[in-house]
Amino acid sequence: MYILGISAFYHDSAAALLRDGEIVAAAQEERFSRKKHDPRFPKNAIAYCLREAGIVLPEVARVAFYDKPLLKFERMIETYLGYAPRGFVAFAQALPVWIKEKLFLKSLLKRELARLANIDPSEVPPLLFTEHHQAHAASAFFASPFQRAGVLCMDGVGEWATTSVWLGDGNRLYPQWQLDFPHSLGMLYSAFTYYAGFKVNSGEYKLMGLAPYGEPRYVDLIYSRLLDLKEDGTFRLALEYFDYPSGTKMTSWRFEELFGGPPRQPEAPITQREMDLAASIQKVTEEIVLRLARTVRRELDTQYLCLAGGVALNCVANGLLLRQGIFRDIWIQPAAGDAGGAVGAALSAYHEYELAPRLPSEGDRMKGALLGPSFTSAEVAEALDQFNARYERFDDDSKMLRRVAELLAAGKVIGWFSGRMEFGPRALGARSILGDPRNPKMQSVMNLKIKFRESFRPFAPAVKLERVSDYFVLDRPSPYMLLVAPVREELRTPLSEEYDKLFGIEKLNFPRSTIPAVTHVDYSARVQTVDRSTNPRFYELLSHFEELTGCPVLVNTSFNVRGEPIVCTPQDAYRCFMRTEMDYLAIENFLLSKAEQPVTAQDDSWRSQFELD
Repeated sequence: MYILGISAFYHDSAAALLRDGEIVAAAQEERFSRKKHDPRFPKNAIAYCLREAGIVLPEVARVAFYDKPLLKFERMIETYLGYAPRGFVAFAQALPVWIKEKLFLKSLLKRELARLANIDPSEVPPLLFTEHHQAHAASAFFASPFQRAGVLCMDGVGEWATTSVWLGDGNRLYPQWQLDFPHSLGMLYSAFTYYAGFKVNSGEYKLMGLAPYGEPRYVDLIYSRLLDLKEDGTFRLALEYFDYPSGTKMTSWRFEELFGGPPRQPEAPITQREMDLAASIQKVTEEIVLRLARTVRRELDTQYLCLAGGVALNCVANGLLLRQGIFRDIWIQPAAGDAGGAVGAALSAYHEYELAPRLPSEGDRMKGALLGPSFTSAEVAEALDQFNARYERFDDDSKMLRRVAELLAAGKVIGWFSGRMEFGPRALGARSILGDPRNPKMQSVMNLKIKFRESFRPFAPAVKLERVSDYFVLDRPSPYMLLVAPVREELRTPLSEEYDKLFGIEKLNFPRSTIPAVTHVDYSARVQTVDRSTNPRFYELLSHFEELTGCPVLVNTSFNVRGEPIVCTPQDAYRCFMRTEMDYLAIENFLLSKAEQPVTAQDDSWRSQFELD
């Protein structure tokens, strides 16, 4: 039995397909359309999922959507009425979209699905609608390795819920309690993201990366003026400081007055104020998460916790939560944001509506998040030949991996394209850019010359699972790059008195460990463990690099440039390779040197072979 899950029309639309409860395929629409955070109906992602399973839409038993639009419209109306007449402008902007599309979502979905499958709307499989946080909770618990666990969902807002607690037991999820809009931890963090000059719904991870450069000197001010935080982690916001409930901005003039001026303009220089604000809201977020987690542990008496929602992508808070030992273990949905709602809606429909049994599993059910398209050697060759690319083709994969490891050890930066594409925001060794973590210049080189992004942005280490404790204070797998852990004390580099006199981003140029390219200024790292059983080819590359250097760690960042989605196809990969200063491209069993490529004009009109007209 097949169930199709869909998330769409807000941001990060996606599709996921289950076969008898197993996730067959999942992908975000942005990877095919090449529009970052694409919110549109995920026609290309759906088409891919069906193609991967070898079926057509009428063979699907149910289609599940991750939201209940009428409840969301109710919240919007009540909110705007509550702020009238101040919220009229925002209401007037939102209403046409609701009247045209979202109020009639069932009809819209049927029409789009029928068009995609070239069938009559009456032939579209039955539609189900989960609540937004129900989809988040299902994506976390039903995909986790746990049979019984507390579930904590935290994001901006669903229909009404902004934070919700659930009990997962076997094949059922039981709602416990929730906090409602406008009191939202996700919105609070996004308000500071906006004020620091970053884009809401995509720049929050920049704020998290900026936090270690600052001092949390605004924490007390946040607690005294913006936030009434209770001991159990519940809270209320002082809404006069925020504009998001009824306006078109995140913060009000009172917020600006409180923190000494208007928001930073995008692309303007980052000042100590932004660094200190980032450090402060990060500290507050961590405290709220810890208090909520302790409440879940006390109330539900569970040894395990699952996390989902956009706030669950805050890997610094996740790492701190793990080290606190509140739970025996935690598991975070790798696509914790709205894209993961597609998986959650499908899993919820399978377990909640079909009452299907849930069998014990040694690992989670996300398959390393490697759920996207893959390409044969023939398809890769055909794609590269479109560009008249010059390449070396390897028949012996071990020789290919050995050669790539030698190039990495020589300081080269390599685009790495292998197997099925990742689902979720992290590159996990399928669509990655790789480098040598021992190179003290690697972080700045990759940020400025390849990713074209802010110099302060940290990179993640990919490390062989069995060696993770040799490098980091971490005693368990972290396959999805969602846990920050300290670098081991003995690997840290003593810093001079000169370093102590520096402020903020000035500290970036001082190596802090034997793996400086992945060690943040606070001696932390966002760790990805690589397991031979989940991603054997990436694991073998790490093994070859370890044989050459003694180091089982590589710099791993997503294969894209600033403002673009992670690459999906071989064509996407070659284009990105040619637009940057990457040295080599390793794409399946093909190796390309930048120096040998023809100088050709970039054709931005080319569209992915997977994008439908």
